[in-house]
Amino acid sequence: MRRRLRESGEGVTFDFAPMVDIVLLLLIFFFLTSSLGARQNALPLDLPRASTTVQETPALPIVSVDRAGKVYLNGRETTLTKLGGQLRPLLAASGGVVGLRGDERGNYGTVVQVMDVVKRAGGERLALGTRAPTGGGR
Repeated sequence: MRRRLRESGEGVTFDFAPMVDIVLLLLIFFFLTSSLGARQNALPLDLPRASTTVQETPALPIVSVDRAGKVYLNGRETTLTKLGGQLRPLLAASGGVVGLRGDERGNYGTVVQVMDVVKRAGGERLALGTRAPTGGGR
């Protein structure tokens, strides 16, 4: 039987097409899941602690102010003058709620300016970002 296979020229072949499909699907899956998890935690902010926390909603626009006073909207740097125009279309999807995350040791004046811009853009409520409480709290 072995002689017949060798003589007839038929050899065992391996089809790589299904393997390539599986690898591509895995790559797409990992790219999507890695980009979704990095949305809110991209900025290194030292948020203040709170005794109670509430989970944020995905459609909530997040405005962050870092320690140096730089302003970010959903992880992308912006300015106070551009922030109002960028927020207006996002406020309709969030029902007028804006998430505000400010560094604990940051510039309080910039945070207040951001709050004014949010109000002028049509924001009705602020959801303040904090760190989850740690064990042994008050």
